Amino acid sequence: MNAMKQLVCISKTPDTTSRISFVEDSTKFDTDGIQYIMNPYDEWYALVKALEVKEQVGGSITVINVGDASSEQIIRKALAIGADDAIRVDKLAEDAGDVAAQIAAVAKNEAYDLIYTGKETIDYNNSEVGSRIAAHLDLPFISYANALSIEGDTFTIARDIEGGSEVLTIQAPFVLSASKGLAEQRIPNMRGIMMAKRKPLEVKEAVAYQATSKIVEYEKPEGRTSCKLVDPDNMNELVRLLHEEAKVI
Repeated sequence: MNAMKQLVCISKTPDTTSRISFVEDSTKFDTDGIQYIMNPYDEWYALVKALEVKEQVGGSITVINVGDASSEQIIRKALAIGADDAIRVDKLAEDAGDVAAQIAAVAKNEAYDLIYTGKETIDYNNSEVGSRIAAHLDLPFISYANALSIEGDTFTIARDIEGGSEVLTIQAPFVLSASKGLAEQRIPNMRGIMMAKRKPLEVKEAVAYQATSKIVEYEKPEGRTSCKLVDPDNMNELVRLLHEEAKVI
């Protein structure tokens, strides 16, 4: 197989320990005091799998982000982990369709062999961007990939489906969304961190986009209920609780 030109889409998400709240009548996410990280599915699985493919067949890895200058911290981390260069489309995206449109506008002129996204972001969980990019570029799309191997010009990919898994073969180019298991997390070392400062980061202007959706209101899920502990020797009490309170028997 010839060396491959790969594009990894990365996004900025709130750290999983962040306290989430909303402002302006619950129509806007409150960013005050929020710490941001690279979306784990993009970092741990998509980016690292791209590195493994490069180590096997050679080529280059570009990371791309749609966001403002505050995203450059996570972009530099991706470069420290091993990406060769980076692109930031200078826009705060209006929705998932906007993100996909901006990435596709860059990718359509670059002839990437593989384009990766994480299976979803940990804040919106919509799993939309990968399929939308593929639609813009008229490329095959494989979702929820948890394993990938290469033999010759053929990729063998396992993906999660409802109730099990599916294995398929495909040749590049295509778009793939990365799920847990596709790769193992890598931590940037000091050499990578120092080299990241010198790697190119190109900022591109956004293309025009007409939003097709908007946030009407945010709402937090209901809090978790407390747990009752029952002595294992008191089965009568367990049966009573299941019957009278849980109402499952």
